[in-house]
Amino acid sequence: MTKRLESKYKINRRLGVNLWGRAKSPISKREYGPGQHGQRRKQKPTDFGIQLMAKQKLKGYYGNIGEKQFRKYYEEAVRLKGDTSENLINLLERRLDCVIYRMKLAVTPFAARQFVNHGHVLINGRRLNIPSYMVKDTDLIEVKEKSKQLTAVLDASQSGERDVPEYIEVDHRAMRGRFLRSPKLSDVPYPVQMEPNLVVEFYSR
Repeated sequence: MTKRLESKYKINRRLGVNLWGRAKSPISKREYGPGQHGQRRKQKPTDFGIQLMAKQKLKGYYGNIGEKQFRKYYEEAVRLKGDTSENLINLLERRLDCVIYRMKLAVTPFAARQFVNHGHVLINGRRLNIPSYMVKDTDLIEVKEKSKQLTAVLDASQSGERDVPEYIEVDHRAMRGRFLRSPKLSDVPYPVQMEPNLVVEFYSR
């Protein structure tokens, strides 16, 4: 479970964006940064600052992944064939906690990570509690039978805040679905603009 659960929305004010597109985000009321100096006029960011912000947005969106793990995703994206920035997004979208979030079985990436950690998820019939597990094409992801009536799961599945993307198939009655294919950046329903190309530039300096 993330250490930043209670303060997860602070990143919205720090970066000046509604990262998950939620109505309860504090940036809806206070568009300046957190803290006593939050309302000071910001200086024009440097190229490094722009790249850093792009990295913080992407890391934060996926539940504030640790720096060491996030860098490993970048290194793996470099090794794979094709565009590195597209590869990076593909790797992040294949995380089990992200797939649970995309299936609308949890209201936030943080809740999805906790849901997986607590053993509520089955992959191809086997219980799996590793949020960073890389889901493969056509893997069957389902909620454990005893967990299908949890209030948090039912509320998330019925939420109108977001839609399930086309690269994931889900049956909310059965609480199961499949990861169909690798998404392109343009397929991913980010509420804010993500710039993985700047993240690649940041790490390749």
